[in-house]
Amino acid sequence: MGEQRASAGTGTGHATGPGAGSGLGRPEGRARRRLGVMGGTFDPIHHGHLVAASEVAALFHLDEVVFVPTGQPWQKTQRAVSPAEDRYLMTVIATASNPQFSVSRSDIDRGGPTYTIDTLRDLRSLHGDADLFFITGADALSQILSWRNHEELFSLAHFIGVTRPGHDLSADGLPKGGVSLVEIPALAISSTDCRERVAKGDPVWYLVPDGVVRYIDKRQLYRGA
Repeated sequence: MGEQRASAGTGTGHATGPGAGSGLGRPEGRARRRLGVMGGTFDPIHHGHLVAASEVAALFHLDEVVFVPTGQPWQKTQRAVSPAEDRYLMTVIATASNPQFSVSRSDIDRGGPTYTIDTLRDLRSLHGDADLFFITGADALSQILSWRNHEELFSLAHFIGVTRPGHDLSADGLPKGGVSLVEIPALAISSTDCRERVAKGDPVWYLVPDGVVRYIDKRQLYRGA
């Protein structure tokens, strides 16, 4: 309970379920900016990330979506992660054509393991009283109570978990009104699959943006994955 569920299709979405519609629209006369925050390893960034950000921006009437590549992802110690600068530059390339998207270096430049609490504190300090909407995978969101300082997270941002249609997930146990779930068909794409395809010599055209395909080839990323 306590979640909103929205379904995103081909450029449009609708909200259903308990509490649906509350918080989705921008109230008339509202002056505060609505800022989406999309954190991730982006190794590599792909069209699923971009479609999810675009759909969430439309559903929640966001003014901007800031992509924040992780510096040192604390939860991915089981595999080598590409250098932060490569992941940052791929994210810049992928988002450059959309004026609603921007990229932050805050997690990379901070140093040390990346924790969402630090990301949100930094963005809160930078953007003042803007309403923050943290966008993440619904599978990751299900683990949020294990995140550092999780009790403070919901005071800093509204959390949006994105998932594929048919992958049911409950927000039971999470703060009422603090979480929304959004279904995004394009999330069938995964960074893991993209890395494995490159390692096998298979194409990733149309899975990741063209400029990112060229960057991966130029830097010879994932060849030993």
